[in-house]
Amino acid sequence: MDDIVKQALAKWPNVPHCFGWLALDARGNWYLRDDAAQAAGPFPQSRGSRLEHEKLVAFIGRNYAHDEAGQWFFQNGPQRVYVELEATPLIGRLSAQGELTAHTGAALSAQAFLVDEDGKVYLATDAGLALVHTLDVPTAAELIEQGRWTPETVRAMDLPARFGFVKSPVAARPATPG
Repeated sequence: MDDIVKQALAKWPNVPHCFGWLALDARGNWYLRDDAAQAAGPFPQSRGSRLEHEKLVAFIGRNYAHDEAGQWFFQNGPQRVYVELEATPLIGRLSAQGELTAHTGAALSAQAFLVDEDGKVYLATDAGLALVHTLDVPTAAELIEQGRWTPETVRAMDLPARFGFVKSPVAARPATPG
């Protein structure tokens, strides 16, 4: 976490959390979901605006974490901005040599390799579950064929409970009395 974020947390410790405004798609892209995007429906059916500013995307990546309930968030100064996930909390990128990094740029270490009913490839990593980026599936297939990876067959719907993450913090929030 950036020092400036830690300082803001210390200065303003009780800022309310933010829900529904930020999302991560299955290719590692961040989306800002304003009121109109949220009113149009849940993520990913209604995406919002893709964030493309390189420094902003890097800042989000450096300050991306999860809470004890498995909800992933971006610590934006003193405020937690909870993230709606299309697939998994991390999107894994593979080099031709099999080196793994997250969509945030952080290095990852894989402990298990998984394939779901649709052929999507996942990695159980030291930082959380990562969906292998679609452009890197051929590299994953080569690693499997070479015997460097032995995948386990899984059902996609079982992954959040098994790996302790919440795809939609908005949907997981208790209803507020009206």
